[in-house]
Amino acid sequence: MELFNSLIQDTKALLEQGSPKVWDYSERDCWHEIGSSELVLQKDAAYEMGAAGKGSANYVLFTSSPKLVDKDQVLLYGPDLKEIKGDCDFARIVLLRVGVLDDDNDKVYRILKDIEFAKYHVYPEGYMVRMSPESYREQVRVSKQAIKRGASFRGIGADYIRAYKKDENVLNATVIFVTAPGYDYKAMKDLAKKSNEAVNTLATILEGLPTDCSVCALKGICDEVEGMKELHFGVGAGGAEKGHGH
Repeated sequence: MELFNSLIQDTKALLEQGSPKVWDYSERDCWHEIGSSELVLQKDAAYEMGAAGKGSANYVLFTSSPKLVDKDQVLLYGPDLKEIKGDCDFARIVLLRVGVLDDDNDKVYRILKDIEFAKYHVYPEGYMVRMSPESYREQVRVSKQAIKRGASFRGIGADYIRAYKKDENVLNATVIFVTAPGYDYKAMKDLAKKSNEAVNTLATILEGLPTDCSVCALKGICDEVEGMKELHFGVGAGGAEKGHGH
C-alpha cells in the first residue's frame, strides 16, 4: 500500500519547521474513555480547537513502508492541552502502517474504510469531537474538568492508537497533533482532500474506467497522487494500451 507515500512525505515536509514532543505508545497511558459521545457545553469548556476562523485539518494516511511509519507513537507540535489558553488552530493527522494489501483492490478499499472509521469510535472523557468530512476539518471542545484531571495529548493519542490497532491489518500507528500557530493548515486540509479522493478512487477504479486520459474524470487525482495512475491501469482489462497514461 504505497499509494499514500507521497502524501506522507508532503505532510512531514509541512511539519519540518517544528520539533515535536514525542511519546511512545503504551496502553496504560490511555485517557479515560466513556463509550459514547459526550456533550461538552460551552459554559463547561476551557476552549475549542479548530473552531470557526481557526486553521483545522483531519486525515488518515496509509503505507506499508516501515521507513515512513515504524512506531506506535504520539507526536505533538505545539502546546499541550493544559498549556492552551484559548481557542486555537488544530490538526490531527494519523499515519498507519498496514500489511501488504495490494493484491485485491476491492478488499483493499473495504479494509481501508473500516480502519478509517475507527476514529468515530474514540470517546475520550471531556473531549468532544466534531468532524466535518466534507470540509476535512475537526473541531474539539475540551472541558475544564478534563484539564483539571490531567487530560493530555499523550493520553488522547493513545486512545486513538488503541482503537486503530484493534484491526489486525494495522502494524503501526503514529498520531500527530498540531496546535501551534504558524503552520500551513490550509495545505494540510488540501492533503486531507487528496487522501479522501485517493481512497474513494479505489472504489471507482473497480467499476472500470477509460484508458484514454483525455476523457477520464480522474485525471486530476492521478496526476497529483503518486501511484494512482499505475493502480488505475493495473486493474484495467489487459492494462493500458501503449501511449496512454496521464
